[in-house]
Amino acid sequence: MTPRPTPASGTSGGDTPRPPRRTSSPAEAPAAPARLPAPGSEPVPDPVTEAVTESAVPPGPRKRPTGGTAKKPAAAKSRKAQEAAEAPAKKPKAAKPAGKTPKGTAGPKGPKPAASGAVRPAFPLPQDDRGRLLSGAHHAPHDLLGAHPVPGGVAFRVLRPYARAVAVVGTGLHVPLLDEGDGLFSGVLPLPEVPAYRLQVTYDDNEIEVDDPYRFLPSLGDLDLHLIGEGRHEELWKALGAQPMTHQEVTGTRFTVWAPNARGVRVVGDFNYWDGTGYPMRSLGGTGIWELFLPDVREGALYKFQITRPDGSHTMRADPMARHAEVPPANASVVTTSRHEWQDAAWMASRAARPVHEAPLSVYEVHLPSWRPGLTYRQLAEQLPMYVSDLGFTHVELMPVAEHPFGGSWGYQVTGFYAPTSRMGTPDDFRFLVDALHRAGIGVIMDWVPAHFPRDDWALAEFDGRPLYEHEDPLKSAHPDWGTLEFDFGRTEVRNFLVANATYWCEEFHIDGLRVDAVASMLYLDYSREEGQWVPNQHGGRENLDAVAFLQEMNATVYRRNPGVVTIAEESTAWDGVTRATHHIGPGGFGGLGFGLKWNMGWMHDSLGYVAKEPVHRKYHHHEMTFSMVYAYSENYVLPISHDEVVHGKRSLVSKMPGDWWQQRATHRAYLGFMWSHPGKQLLFMGQEFAQGAEWSEAHGPDWWLLDPSYGAEGDHRGVRDLVRDLNTAYNATPALWERDTVPEGFAWVAGDAAEDNVFAFLRYDAAGNPLLAVSHFSPVVRHEYAIGVPDDVPAWTEVLNTDATAYGGSGIHNPEPLKPESHPSHGRPASVRLTLPPLATVWFRPA
Repeated sequence: MTPRPTPASGTSGGDTPRPPRRTSSPAEAPAAPARLPAPGSEPVPDPVTEAVTESAVPPGPRKRPTGGTAKKPAAAKSRKAQEAAEAPAKKPKAAKPAGKTPKGTAGPKGPKPAASGAVRPAFPLPQDDRGRLLSGAHHAPHDLLGAHPVPGGVAFRVLRPYARAVAVVGTGLHVPLLDEGDGLFSGVLPLPEVPAYRLQVTYDDNEIEVDDPYRFLPSLGDLDLHLIGEGRHEELWKALGAQPMTHQEVTGTRFTVWAPNARGVRVVGDFNYWDGTGYPMRSLGGTGIWELFLPDVREGALYKFQITRPDGSHTMRADPMARHAEVPPANASVVTTSRHEWQDAAWMASRAARPVHEAPLSVYEVHLPSWRPGLTYRQLAEQLPMYVSDLGFTHVELMPVAEHPFGGSWGYQVTGFYAPTSRMGTPDDFRFLVDALHRAGIGVIMDWVPAHFPRDDWALAEFDGRPLYEHEDPLKSAHPDWGTLEFDFGRTEVRNFLVANATYWCEEFHIDGLRVDAVASMLYLDYSREEGQWVPNQHGGRENLDAVAFLQEMNATVYRRNPGVVTIAEESTAWDGVTRATHHIGPGGFGGLGFGLKWNMGWMHDSLGYVAKEPVHRKYHHHEMTFSMVYAYSENYVLPISHDEVVHGKRSLVSKMPGDWWQQRATHRAYLGFMWSHPGKQLLFMGQEFAQGAEWSEAHGPDWWLLDPSYGAEGDHRGVRDLVRDLNTAYNATPALWERDTVPEGFAWVAGDAAEDNVFAFLRYDAAGNPLLAVSHFSPVVRHEYAIGVPDDVPAWTEVLNTDATAYGGSGIHNPEPLKPESHPSHGRPASVRLTLPPLATVWFRPA
């Protein structure tokens, strides 16, 4: 993995800080707001700045005043005096509404009844509880708020900042509560039990009727909490985050978040003017989970969590489990639910029919935001499946689609691990794209980035005031290359967060494969670190044992839950057993990591180094093209020509080739022919399929204008693309090129030492023993009557693909007639054929 552009310290991304902007959600917790005064209270100056949302919100509390007064708490009565108050209090006069109840607000039918019985003052809150509740540092707000049976009736207490009055309403019930100050309203009603009730809240300019969030039982079950505590909740996204639901017959949204170091957590959003004072969450035991069910909060609502850190300070955080986020640079989380109806049942049912390493796998790598800049997911669904299908690729690989703040990171610095980026649409829009690809017969692989995350102060870094997702040891938490933080793979909850995330993409979005980024940086404690910058493991070694265990668990879980899905490691070292089963112990004492495939970075580096040399010098580097076969069966490999190889001054694939424009294109075509016939699966980055000369830039994407018929050299580029189509067509139709990719029986050298001629020839075999002969020639000359050793049991060989064909922009030199073997031994074989080798070309032959 090439180092990604890294945000400057204290910014969300890029090399320079972002300019100030208005957002729909504040970046930090607002100052403590002023409270509206009750009649007769003493004025206390308390200026506060208004936090204004840019999104439309339903009728609710009035605007926060720029200055105001706070009511002094009433003197607390003793419990003895409270319990002695037997006589009913004088019925208070109902507060006159400042406005009508908004249209559509549910409430009791018919005229409002008179107050049912007298209301008595509730026993005042202890000052400690009151202070913690108002400061957002209380772990059990449901114990203080809501309705609770007490001697002589039911006590109600409500926290509604800025309200002028609050009344308890229900069938035959309408009782105003007493104002305690600081937005607290309370009272004891002489009722035998807690009734079904709602709250009528009156503000300066309107009156609303709502359910009381603090009358609901916890909406998260004991089994969920138990699994979360053990780090074994494989469907974590169904337990944490924002879940629209019906709870106790009321529709709303359950908010849950893991913040074990927090003194308190409150929900803020556009539904409460980003002021969470009246929405504290409760702590669910020792799990570190905080929960609150909010009635009437629906899909599309924006929200964050306001966390009170251990030191008492506040921080505003996006939801780590958010399944939808605002379009960057805004960063609030969005309540969402899926309504997509999948149409890919046939694809899902058949994808596990054949093991991936024994099936054709030809991958087109795509950066969605720049493939066709400006297109939405749904617009891409109209074009991408058609384009990829036409070229014959079996899969697309999408560079990271999880939400990320800085576009220049290409998605490799993730802040929203459960949210597809909103740059191109909603999560259901992304589902629509995946569905369209499946219906076109194309699998979807997604880049997944569990190695690190950025330091943005609204995201995961020190989420609840202390290291949580990252390791508490700075030597293990700071990634030395990218200015990011590494996950603490040894913490069960963090490992659960990531393992569940892998299955989430496969199950919720029908993803067919995960290409795991930067695996090497996870496996080694000393990765990019100097002596003294890392701590050995318990055995004195450099292996990150926690990361090994995490990768094994992730792979085992994904394969168990999702038949037909493949995991692919971008692992750039010689770690033993990347694609070995997790229960098979290798010579190093480790079980396999359990991946299905591994990127062959060695083949990529060596082969590109060879073709970049002038043909006259290639004979001195012949081994760079043959060395890959020394270790070809040590793992299950993918041959990647990815985005990393065509950026940052490395030049595009065709521009790496020496010579004039004709020779560059010819070598490009010959290299692709060699790549498609070499053992392993193929991956090609967008733009390279039509020999784009410029490096890729996420700012404008591929140079599609090169294929415009009005462009003079359009034929040169279209010819290369036609070759890619024909390579894929022949590849898919020839089991010898993919069926035995991972076993030595599928390959045999014919000419591996023809360094003087710059020739490579080998045979590929399918499971039934049927061969294909591939010959690559990397010299700009024609070689006539070139002898190639072949098996003596094939009566004739027919040319089936030639990268020098005129249709591809080549010279048209080919072998028009079937080649019949002669009884002249060559290359250690009993027979040979004499063929014509075109300049800078790869030619495939199969039995006639």
